[in-house]
Amino acid sequence: MLFESRLLSERMRNGFCFLHQTHSIIMHGIGLGFRRNIADETIQLSGITPDFLEIAPENWMGMGGYWKKKLHEAADKYPITAHGLSLSIGSPDPLNIEFIQRVKAFLNSFDIALYSEHLSYSQSGNAHLYDLLPIPFREDAVKHIVERIKVVQDILERPLILENVSYYTPVAAEMSEAEFIRSIVEESKCQLLLDVNNVYVNAFNHSYNAKAFINALPLEKVAYIHMAGHEKVSDDLIIDTHGQPIIDPVYELFEWTVGQLHPVPVLLERDFNLPKMIELQKELSQLREITAKNWRSNVA
Repeated sequence: MLFESRLLSERMRNGFCFLHQTHSIIMHGIGLGFRRNIADETIQLSGITPDFLEIAPENWMGMGGYWKKKLHEAADKYPITAHGLSLSIGSPDPLNIEFIQRVKAFLNSFDIALYSEHLSYSQSGNAHLYDLLPIPFREDAVKHIVERIKVVQDILERPLILENVSYYTPVAAEMSEAEFIRSIVEESKCQLLLDVNNVYVNAFNHSYNAKAFINALPLEKVAYIHMAGHEKVSDDLIIDTHGQPIIDPVYELFEWTVGQLHPVPVLLERDFNLPKMIELQKELSQLREITAKNWRSNVA
């Protein structure tokens, strides 16, 4: 569905253009997750200069007082994207319509156009799991998820952007992961959040070629990229942690990947074990240099 939009702001930074609009956004640049323990440094540009911020709606919906004020301060300074945790798009349980409506109201209140979630599930019955479980790569699962995505998009009046997740064992797979993702994206008309570190982690753990996997995805539907660190816990196992610096092979895969894509926003994910701001800024700068080299000629 197309939506008429009003232009709210235009920003130029490092050759990238930001057009922040209600229910529509053209955003290029390197963002950072908005964390409460670095909120003041982020808002005050104290040693850190992201181009946009990402928040988890579940952590901020209904928030009042001091932290609501801080979120408004951040939103006044930066474009905001949202990355959800609780939609559980692959769950066998009915969608939580009341929750989706609350998310929509929150997105509207902060003029957030980009809302992403995980292609996984985290809820079954009364159990809310603190992990993202893999969905069986099967045709019946594709059909189930496609119908749920259409409902979510109709309520939100926005495209849903789904992230390829890391997983440590496939479940009853009848097709490849890339085929599974492509089928869902194409049939539902949703968009794709390409997590490059997750591709690297899965390729290592499941012994497949990361570039071939990326090439098999519907790259024209990529609307957002995540980059993060991980932890190698044994010779044959990497865990996606978001608590370590990005390693050189992931940067190299990222550089190759952006060469295959049109410009999209890129997020540096760091959820815990936060370093000094100068170290985060180095990672932002390295991502910015890579995207500038590959995308500057494509940005008006």
